[in-house]
Amino acid sequence: MTTERAIGHPATISRGGASHPLVELTMARLREFVREPEAIFWAVVFPIVMSLALAVAFPARGSQPVRVGVAQGPNADAVRRTLGAAPGIIVRDIGADEERAIREGEVHLVVVPTDPPTYRFDSARDESRVARAVVDDALKRAAGRSDPWTAREQPLNVPGSRYIDWLIPGILGMNIMSTGMWGIAFSIVQARLRKLLKRMVASPMRKSEYLLAQVIARLMFLVPEVTVTLAFGVLAFGMPINGSYAAVAAVCVLGALSFAGLGLLSASRAASIEAISGILNLSMLPMWVLSGVFFSTANFPDVLQPVIHALPLTALNDALRAVVLEGATLRAVGHEIALLAAWGIVPFGLALRMFKWF
Repeated sequence: MTTERAIGHPATISRGGASHPLVELTMARLREFVREPEAIFWAVVFPIVMSLALAVAFPARGSQPVRVGVAQGPNADAVRRTLGAAPGIIVRDIGADEERAIREGEVHLVVVPTDPPTYRFDSARDESRVARAVVDDALKRAAGRSDPWTAREQPLNVPGSRYIDWLIPGILGMNIMSTGMWGIAFSIVQARLRKLLKRMVASPMRKSEYLLAQVIARLMFLVPEVTVTLAFGVLAFGMPINGSYAAVAAVCVLGALSFAGLGLLSASRAASIEAISGILNLSMLPMWVLSGVFFSTANFPDVLQPVIHALPLTALNDALRAVVLEGATLRAVGHEIALLAAWGIVPFGLALRMFKWF
């Protein structure tokens, strides 16, 4: 079936017919989406692949031993035996290029077997500073150090505190943004380039119905997108979902509506693939970096925080993490909800005014 038939001939979009134009347009957009395997991959499979890759690369800190290299020297074998017997330390051979081994993360610290030993490490890396403390403690204990007292420990296993638990809501938020903006904007621009929108001008269809159909079709594919991502987090990693499913669903729907509005606005005037690609990249790239998908927004300086927290992806990620991990109610994330609503309503209104058929 051709793309023209998938979109719907003007003759089939009749107010006197059995179906409303909004229904016909929505079904046409759904058929387009289903016939694009790459769209299914980005909406459903990609979040799983990304979560798996990052879970392997960044395991829970408590389960990650420090990796230590021992340089050549007269006492190197004794240092290797001491460190090899200590819990939480892996001794690796590093050869002559110590700097490369530290830079590439093969080891977190290099011990030079002098008397006393010399530690070589990158002080800008958290894992290197941890390795220095662990190695120093192991070597001093082996040398007969006696501690004046031993502190009592009370380990806490806080649900949702692992990196993977924190990451998956961010991956979900990023995916809601990407599929909403790319999926809607590219569909509209491709239809404009193929002169399909020009044919629709003569049909008994309002501009608002065409734009709403894009949004409704996007919402219908939100269900498997969210369900698969969260179910994978729960089944594969034991990620807790402490909030109500209704609250999670409400936040996801509002986020999808917000980015659908931005997608419509982005495509309202774009007349080429190059133009819409530039617009979307310019809009989304700052949010990929700033909005706390892979690392906390607190890492950025205070002067940027007002800008960061005004971004829709920041609001979506913060709301998802609060509801999923902390069990927050919709009232508790009211600020984020209001921000997402504003980012959806204003761009949709602008898209209605600025949209052109050809």
